[in-house]
Amino acid sequence: MVFNNSDWLAQVQEDIIDPDREIVDPHHHLWPQADMHYHVPEFLADLTSGHNVVQTVFMECGAAYREDGPDYLKPVGETEFVAAAAAEMKAKGGPYIAGIVGHADLRGPHLEDVLDAHRDAANGLFRGIRHAGSRDTSGATLRIPGRAPERLYADEDFRRGVQLLGEHDLSYDTWHYHHQNRDYLDLVKAVPNTTMVLDHFGTPIGIGPYADKREEIFEQWQDDMADLSHCPNVVAKLGGLAMPDNGWGWHERETPPTSDEFVLAQQRYYDHMIDCFGAARCMFESNFPVDRWSISYPVLWNGLKKIAAKYSEVEQRALFTETARRIYRL
Repeated sequence: MVFNNSDWLAQVQEDIIDPDREIVDPHHHLWPQADMHYHVPEFLADLTSGHNVVQTVFMECGAAYREDGPDYLKPVGETEFVAAAAAEMKAKGGPYIAGIVGHADLRGPHLEDVLDAHRDAANGLFRGIRHAGSRDTSGATLRIPGRAPERLYADEDFRRGVQLLGEHDLSYDTWHYHHQNRDYLDLVKAVPNTTMVLDHFGTPIGIGPYADKREEIFEQWQDDMADLSHCPNVVAKLGGLAMPDNGWGWHERETPPTSDEFVLAQQRYYDHMIDCFGAARCMFESNFPVDRWSISYPVLWNGLKKIAAKYSEVEQRALFTETARRIYRL
């Protein structure tokens, strides 16, 4: 069965705020699989739904791996798949994929070979690696559960791999849960010369045993983010907080949220990150199609523009385009 919630999302229609503002969306996925089918036609429909999105960065998600050959090279199939999609999009003359963050096992003995293979497959678009640290053993039924081994960030082979990315002028993206932020801080301090991109606010979980602990989690999360911001090699991606696992329950409603509802629920997270890191180290992201379970693309970016409105024009340019272009060398 092909996943499609377009009719549900279409129930909320809003005028586009600040429609001429350029946007670089630095975090999205493509999936050929039926259970979350999201390929060039679906993605372009979102990108051209009203906001002025000009470039994007694809983030690894386990799509289109090679079916044969050595296991350590199978993720290169995803880069091949996305490079072809990027060429197709650019040929259409509209928004296009300008960077690819692939996957590799950073502990592996063949890491140099994998990085070379990604580079060869990407047609000049390869920008970094995400080997996510997400792991939760609470028993929460997560829509997209992390599968990292225990204490991945402390693994010495893993840390050497993260360091190697910096030596190759590649960034390291990661995704993990709120209770892993201190482990991530240790990693960041241990590998100070690699640019680290923290995805999705460190993912505060809001379901299962965490459902009634939002304020407690938020208080600790504030301290964690403030401490991380003191590490100059960390850059924050602001988005991905509308996943079902964040616990807002929007995907279960009869109608999706408006941008005002989105802002009311989440603005304090965005404000805290911008206050801690500064706009020059923050970038807005869509995390589509995962956040598409809960909110439409035009409504999401309307909400982000409302959150950004109180910041200066220089800060808004950083949040919407310039940080992403600098970090991913677009």
